[in-house]
Amino acid sequence: MVAAMSDAAALPRRRGRIAPRGAPLDDQALVEVEATIAPLPRDPDQLIEALHRVQDRFGAIRKRHLHALAALFRLPHVVPYEVATFYAHFDVIEDGAPAPAAFTVRVCDSLPCALAGAHDLIEGLRAAMPHARVLAAPCMGACHRAPACIAAHRLVEHATVERIVSPAPQAPLPPPPDLASWRARGGYRPMSADPLNLLKAAGLRGLGGAGFPAARKWELVARQAGPKHLVVNADEGEPGTFKDRWCLETDPHRVLDGMTLAAAAVGAETCWIYLRDEYFHLFAPLRAAIAEVKQAGLFAGGIHLRRGAGAYICGEETALLESIEGRRGYPRHKPPFPGEVGLFGRPTLIHNVETLWWLPEILRGGAEGFAAAGRNGHHGKRLVSVSGRVAKPGVHEVPAGATANEIIAEFAGGMATGHSLAAYLPGGASGGILPARMADIPLDFGTLEAHGCFVGSGALVVLSDRDDLPEAARNLVRFFRDESCGQCTPCRVGTEKAALLLDAPRWDRPLLSELAQAMADGSICGLGQAAMNPVNSLLKFFPECVP
Repeated sequence: MVAAMSDAAALPRRRGRIAPRGAPLDDQALVEVEATIAPLPRDPDQLIEALHRVQDRFGAIRKRHLHALAALFRLPHVVPYEVATFYAHFDVIEDGAPAPAAFTVRVCDSLPCALAGAHDLIEGLRAAMPHARVLAAPCMGACHRAPACIAAHRLVEHATVERIVSPAPQAPLPPPPDLASWRARGGYRPMSADPLNLLKAAGLRGLGGAGFPAARKWELVARQAGPKHLVVNADEGEPGTFKDRWCLETDPHRVLDGMTLAAAAVGAETCWIYLRDEYFHLFAPLRAAIAEVKQAGLFAGGIHLRRGAGAYICGEETALLESIEGRRGYPRHKPPFPGEVGLFGRPTLIHNVETLWWLPEILRGGAEGFAAAGRNGHHGKRLVSVSGRVAKPGVHEVPAGATANEIIAEFAGGMATGHSLAAYLPGGASGGILPARMADIPLDFGTLEAHGCFVGSGALVVLSDRDDLPEAARNLVRFFRDESCGQCTPCRVGTEKAALLLDAPRWDRPLLSELAQAMADGSICGLGQAAMNPVNSLLKFFPECVP
């Protein structure tokens, strides 16, 4: 022991570090990045917007740019890197690597677009545009005009090779109704004296997917001490869902009116709108509408518009909060719930766009009329995104509790010519798949859970006798595999394993069922918990189709 101590004492002492760990800061990159993000505050929650601006200017984000961002925001070097590599719309490359192709086309290959020929479109574009970068991408909220793609920041619906290679000038979208138009229809008037009881009478639930009673959220946030926030979740990314886009395109002031009503009801001083990056065409009109609200003095607090960067998981409410704060979209463990500890650690009310859409009607005396609009013993109204094999895909206002057969026949123009109903997804990618013989079940919260399905965000995807149901399940599971945030092992590994099992010539049914249960039991958030719903549905309702 004495000899060992002597030997240790004889070793040379390590010198203290005389330079920062890692590569030295590139002065030119620092100048470039500082000029690019000059107007932005150097707050950590502005990091994602800063990454957007660097990406937009240089076509990619090089390592030296990330180093410069770390210095400018006074963050550890790893933080800009881990954030930039988390989001799909950022291209992180080595300093000496060639830049990505100047022209990038992202083609949606989610289920509605796959049904409309997305894979043939990808192959055709790669053949016709060898110097372009053609990527498969997740849902773009254009399921009713499939296939869809984004070509150099331009959304192209009903896309073809010809429309991408030789684009014709696009007619500008008609401007949405302005503030004066909405006020002429009764907007931004004071709400009734007892908004909470009106909300309870209407029975309004969160319409982003979970269906949590809106009044209970309000009660939780209202009894907390301020300051408080309200967050608008406009990050719909569920394949088959595009109703929030429709709301913001057709009447943004109706949504903003609902937002200010909810903020006043719970005492929220600041509002935040998180809009998915795929809806880039909505940023300018939404900014203009927000400016009108501020100029008219209709909301005394701040209203902030933030854009996502390509991550389905940020539709989960706590992942969304992480993203607004400038981090990766990792879902938080609950409790505490956002109503208690939410954005920047403060009590936060989070609402989906469609939930806010109905508030002006309900809170200005329309609670009874809203509740009475249901069907088949259910109450209320909702917007349903309908896509797939129907004659009139699109967003349709329907009574809560309407069945798939009723929605297809009364609102969607019936089945597309030459197609017969074989199956349908009642709640988008995660809502499961039901057979045609079960198309008379009322579509509402609580009616489908016994069958292993749910209505979710109200995305009705219609499949016909011409569609390959196992391939539809593969498509949906690949989507969840690609969109898993990777935080928890059951989801990260489970979705990868499920995709491999579904590619086998014969499906291992017991193993798939066991995997589905493990993912449902162990995943942190709804993505991993529901990712196997399409597979479970096929095993249960379509055993004759399973290979």
